[in-house]
Amino acid sequence: MNKEITRFPLTKKLCIMSNIDFETSSIFSFPAKVEYSSGGIVSKNVIKKDTGNISLFAFDKGESLSEHTAPFNALVQVVEGEATIIIEGKPYELNAGESIIMPANIPHAVEAKEKFKMILTMIK
Repeated sequence: MNKEITRFPLTKKLCIMSNIDFETSSIFSFPAKVEYSSGGIVSKNVIKKDTGNISLFAFDKGESLSEHTAPFNALVQVVEGEATIIIEGKPYELNAGESIIMPANIPHAVEAKEKFKMILTMIK
């Protein structure tokens, strides 16, 4: 599997990211497609195109993406565990099965009080 270290606005360490898109015409479960990394964050491309990206993340307990902005709306879907999504300073607690849209050009951050997995969708 092709892996590389990619810089994200993390508070502690780098994120391990797979640059291989998921196989097409194949049934899968999002939580089963990414493993947790002790003390880190793992990211896998589900689909990466010029028009947008879908990524799958696994956050270990205590990990976070520090406050940053993105030029496009970003949809977060929590598929396992619990996450805190902070948008413009306001925290939102999400559980598995819940989603939130982080608006373009507005500061946001992601925190893992417990281990969790999420899908991030950005359409350009």
